[in-house]
Amino acid sequence: MRNPVAGPCDRPGPSQELISALAGILPAERIITDDGSQRVFECDALMLYREMPLVTVMPETTEQVQAVIRTGTQFNVPIVARGAGTGLCGGSMPHPEGILLNLASLDRILEIDASNGLARVQPGVSNLSISEAAGAHGLFYAPDPSSQIACSIGGNVAENSGGVHCLKYGLTVHNIIALTLATIDGELITLGGQGFESPGPDLLALMCGSEGLLGVVVEVTVRLLPRPEATAVVLAGFDTVRMAGDAVSAIIAEGLLPAGLEMMDSLAIRAAEDFAGAGYPKDAAAVLLCELDGLDDEIDALTEEACAVFRQQGATSLRIARDAGERDLLWKGRKSAFPAVGRLAPDYYCMDGTIPRSRIADVLEAINALSQRYDLRVANVFHAGDGNLHPLILFDASDEDQVKRAEAFGSAILEHSVAVGGSITGEHGVGLEKLRQMPVQFGEAELHHFEEIKVAFDPKLLLNPGKGIPILRRCQEYRALPEHHHHG
Repeated sequence: MRNPVAGPCDRPGPSQELISALAGILPAERIITDDGSQRVFECDALMLYREMPLVTVMPETTEQVQAVIRTGTQFNVPIVARGAGTGLCGGSMPHPEGILLNLASLDRILEIDASNGLARVQPGVSNLSISEAAGAHGLFYAPDPSSQIACSIGGNVAENSGGVHCLKYGLTVHNIIALTLATIDGELITLGGQGFESPGPDLLALMCGSEGLLGVVVEVTVRLLPRPEATAVVLAGFDTVRMAGDAVSAIIAEGLLPAGLEMMDSLAIRAAEDFAGAGYPKDAAAVLLCELDGLDDEIDALTEEACAVFRQQGATSLRIARDAGERDLLWKGRKSAFPAVGRLAPDYYCMDGTIPRSRIADVLEAINALSQRYDLRVANVFHAGDGNLHPLILFDASDEDQVKRAEAFGSAILEHSVAVGGSITGEHGVGLEKLRQMPVQFGEAELHHFEEIKVAFDPKLLLNPGKGIPILRRCQEYRALPEHHHHG
């Protein structure tokens, strides 16, 4: 899990020829070879898998990105693109024999086109800064992961990120209209455009969630939406997890489409409340956070309709936040849930399965049973409206037995998600973390097609190798791999 990385004496450095080629592209301060400086890039926010890159480069221009990729291809060296490093699947972990292509310096907002409701940005631009720049025009960018203050739009595209507003406004794939990519040959291609339709297969959608396996994103055109006139947030407490789960289905069945519909169980509620002081009912078994938005003259009716559904479903407490300050406080509790839970144990493992909404209560009960089987506590915080689970498994990484149990617990949650008709990921991606579960969700024919798509874009398999797609001749080979398939 937290593998010791070979020391400087044990690790062969990059060849002088490779360094000379990179030095012809970038200034010396943008080429990093010493282990001490590269260690900050050894993992993403998952921190379960760690590896040191051969060399890290930090280009400032698209032309430099193209030249670095051509150099990697020339030397037959793997290339792993990285943004802010906030990912949670090991997707941007470096390759020990490869170039780590850090895109954080490509961080300019190139254009805000308010009349057409779009923004052109470089991949290193943070998610939140897009909405901040658009705010002056009364617009916003809808996908808002909990890490939005830090995560970059290039990484959002790579993992098809969502956030608390994805129920109404969709994931990254639904909110971008064009991408410019550098191919493995260093060529630039643009997919999509400013129109609603484009000819041919939807390659733009193919790139969302492709985890840097098919090309390197150098520019993104995102859709900006008008800020809603009015917003209200309802906090509903329930005595049982099943009642809260049933209330999620009831809200959607009523014809309401909340901007966000989030759920937290008792352990997460208490942790978030102790951390943020948002006024959550600490005695509740589960809470739902329901955000409604729309026109000024309809928001009160929408809010009352939601409250009526929650009462009918047995809510024991209801709180309505109409002013911005109170709304922000309620959301602060939810968005602080991950760091808040981090105070309960030395480490936590955040999973990311997706299930049908109607199975929420069943799956949470199953997770509780698994918690007892593996003897590890779990806090559940998730996007209930679209069935995207985020169980946080609490463990101590210094205890190897707890590490093994945490991984096995996580695998069991993902496999149960597939068994009830769901998926092994909703927004975190596959990366290294979920490679073992890919053959659980997909058959050999599907995985073969994934592999063929990869080869069509990257024949020498140099772009982020070993992630996302289990490229093996037979799925059985992958199932037979040892549980701890870590590099190091």
